[in-house]
Amino acid sequence: MGLLQQAALTYDCHSSLVGQVREGHEMLAPVSHLVTRADIEITLDRDGQFVSARKRDKTEPKIVIPATEGSAGRTAKAVPHPLCDQLKYIAPYDGPKYAAYLAQLTQWTQSDYSHPKLGPILAYVRGGTILNDLAKADLIQLNSKGIPSEEKLMVCWRILNANKGQKDACWLDRTLFQSFIDFYASMQAHREKRLCMVSGELSAPAGQHPKGLVPINGNAKLISANDSQGFTFRGRFTEDAQAATVSYDISQKAHCALRWLIAEQRVFFGGRVFLCWNPQGKRVKSPSAVFLPFDCAPSFTPSDYRHQLQSTLFSFRQDNCLTGNETVVLAAFDAATTGRLALTWYAEHRIDVFLQRLHDWDAACNWENGKFGIQSPSLPQIINNAFGTQREERGKAQMQTDDRVCRQQMQRLMDYKLNAGQRIPSDIVRALTLRASQPQAYDRSVWLNLLFTACAVIKKYRHDQYGEEWTVPLDAKNKNRSYLFGRLLAIAEKVERDTYNSDENREPNAIRMQTVFSRRPLYAWRILEERLIPYYRQLSPGSRQYYKRLTGEIVTALTQSGEALDRPLEDVYLLGYYSQRQNFYKKNHNTEE
Repeated sequence: MGLLQQAALTYDCHSSLVGQVREGHEMLAPVSHLVTRADIEITLDRDGQFVSARKRDKTEPKIVIPATEGSAGRTAKAVPHPLCDQLKYIAPYDGPKYAAYLAQLTQWTQSDYSHPKLGPILAYVRGGTILNDLAKADLIQLNSKGIPSEEKLMVCWRILNANKGQKDACWLDRTLFQSFIDFYASMQAHREKRLCMVSGELSAPAGQHPKGLVPINGNAKLISANDSQGFTFRGRFTEDAQAATVSYDISQKAHCALRWLIAEQRVFFGGRVFLCWNPQGKRVKSPSAVFLPFDCAPSFTPSDYRHQLQSTLFSFRQDNCLTGNETVVLAAFDAATTGRLALTWYAEHRIDVFLQRLHDWDAACNWENGKFGIQSPSLPQIINNAFGTQREERGKAQMQTDDRVCRQQMQRLMDYKLNAGQRIPSDIVRALTLRASQPQAYDRSVWLNLLFTACAVIKKYRHDQYGEEWTVPLDAKNKNRSYLFGRLLAIAEKVERDTYNSDENREPNAIRMQTVFSRRPLYAWRILEERLIPYYRQLSPGSRQYYKRLTGEIVTALTQSGEALDRPLEDVYLLGYYSQRQNFYKKNHNTEE
C-alpha cells in the first residue's frame, strides 16, 4: 500500500474520534472540514440578534469549521469558508469577499441540507453590524474609514437555545458537521467520475487538495499540479489529471489523518517531520528513540540488559495482541518551497518485524553509561555527537547539529536501523572515534557522553562489519593491539588521578595526549611513562605494585603480538580504554586487587 492508502485506512479505523474534543489532543477533523484556531467568539440568539462576544484565549482548544476545496487551499484568492471565517470576509467593508461569503452561506441555508443554526448567522451577517458590535465590546479597533486594524481575526459562532440534541457552539455540533458534508457532496454530484488511483474505484475526483499538513509549512501542499506553465507535469502528460487522480473523499480522509498524526506526534528533526504509526492504532515505538521505556531501572550487567529488552519486546507483543498482519507505516515530510511539501522517505514494515529490529539494534548498539548502567544511545544522540557543535544553552554545554545535516542523517539512520543486513555507516563511526579522541575540545560532561556514544556505535559496527563480539565488562584476555593500548591509556590516567587532592580538577597527561596517543601510541606511551614516574612515588606501595604489574602484563602481551606497535590505533582502543577505566571505579574489587 501507499501513503494515501494507509492514511485513509487510518481515518476509517479512528472514525469514532472524528469531531471529538479531547483535552490535550488534536481533533480528527470530519471530511470537508478543517481544524483551526479561532480569535473571536460571537453569541447570537435564535433570531440572529447579537448577544455577546469575547476574545478566545490561545490556550483554548482549536475548533473545527466547514471548508470547501477552494477555501481549504486558499492563498491569495478571495475564497470564503462556508461558515466561520476572518473578519474581512464577514464584515461588509470588503465588497467582493463579503458578497462571496453571503452567496455561499445563502446557498447552503436554502438547500435541502440546511441547518437551524444557519438562519440566525445569515441574518446577522446580512445586517452588517458586526464591526460596530465588536468595537463596542472593545474587541477590535477601527480606523477613520471603519476598517479593523486586524482583518484576519477568525470568527466562530454560538447560537443560544439550540434545538434538542444540538450544542450551542457550532464547532461542537455534529449535526452541523453532517449538514455541510451532505450539502457539499450534493454540489459535487455533477462531476464526472474517474478512477481513483488510491482506492481503485470510480468516484468524483478532487479538484484541489488541502494544504497545511505541517504547521511550520502552512501553505505547502502534498499534491499539487496547478502550474500549467512550468514542468510540474508537462513533458510527461498533457493535463494534470493524467499524473494523478485522487477522489475527493479519499483525499479528504488522507489529509485529515496525516494532519492529525503530525499534530499528535510532533516529531521534528531539523525542520523535517517524521511519522511512525499503525493504522489500527496499536502501540508502536519511534525508531529514533531507545527501545527500553524511560522509567526502566538501570542494568549493570549484559544479562540484565538483555532480559529488559526481551521483556519490553514481549510487552509490546502482548499489549498489541499481534496476529502478524499488522503494519507500521513510516514517513518523512519536508518543504523545499513554501508551496510544495515533499514525501522524502516512506517505508512499511510488519509490526512484529519492526519491533524485533528495534530490539536487535539496541541489543547490539549499547555500552555502559556510568550511573545509568548499560544503555543504547538514541539516534538524535548519535547524530549530535557525530556531526554537532558544542554550544551553551541555559548554562549547560551540549552538542547541537545544523538542521540541514540533522534531517538528512536522521532519515539515513532510521533507514539503516529498520532494514536488516545494513551496516551502520562507517563515516559516522570515524567521526565519533575522532571526536572521542579529543577530550580537551569539549566540556567534560559532553565528552563523557560522546565517549559512551562512540563505544556503543563501535561495538555495533564491529558486530555488523566483522562479526566481532565486544563485551562491556573488561576483557582481560583480549590481545587486540588497539584494545591493549586503550587499557594502557586508562592506567596512565588513573595513576595520575590517584595523587590528586579532592578539589583538584586538572586533566591528567593521558587526557591531554590522547589525540597523539591514538595516532602514534608507542611514541606517546614512552612520554607518558616518563611523566608518570613522580606520580608513582606518591602512591602507596600496594597501589604502585598493582599498577606496575598490570602495566607489565599488557606491555608483555603487546610485545608478543608481533605487530607494528606505533601505527595508528583502530577505533576499538576506545573500548579498551573505557572498560579498563570503568573497571577501576567499580566498588567491588577481586581479592587479588
